[in-house]
Amino acid sequence: MSVGVKRSVIVALTGLLWLSGCETTSLRAPDFLTSKPDPAADTTGAIGPHDIGDEGPAAEPAPPLTPSKPNDDVNLGRMHFREGNYGLAERYFRHAVEQGPRDAEAWLGLAASYDRLKRYDLADRAYKQLFAMLGRTPELLNNQGYSYMLRGDYPHARATLLEAQAKDPRNPYIANNLALLAESIRIHKAVR
Repeated sequence: MSVGVKRSVIVALTGLLWLSGCETTSLRAPDFLTSKPDPAADTTGAIGPHDIGDEGPAAEPAPPLTPSKPNDDVNLGRMHFREGNYGLAERYFRHAVEQGPRDAEAWLGLAASYDRLKRYDLADRAYKQLFAMLGRTPELLNNQGYSYMLRGDYPHARATLLEAQAKDPRNPYIANNLALLAESIRIHKAVR
């Protein structure tokens, strides 16, 4: 892969992760994968009573329940992941990977789905593929560190998150995951 193409893929993935807030990047997980739509929310775009606070209408409408491209496997995978249907999300992300083996976003969704299904052996394979495609970026290391936290593997989680932090010391998501790790260790309970 040429340097220009690799750089473009890394920039695109980094932008995607920052915009979407991948599941492993924050304590509150406001991302395309883990955030579930509010069933009481009006998703038609109209402002309802739940959207109005003391400051007026909410700045951002709730995400739609259906993807903008309903036949796109990655978008369907995201939708099912948001809804907590991890098995269906895995199916769509896996199909996307089969159709486009160099689609980093599909691999990332597949890894996250496997993490939620507690199929860590398969998640590790997906992370290995991502590292082969993009290198050991801070964002991917952060995601893998979170994966280790989910399984209660604190030594690997700490080492991986510290490697991510060394590459991007000002990244707040990595700092949040290190804080979450410290709290998990303190209370002797794996992240959920």
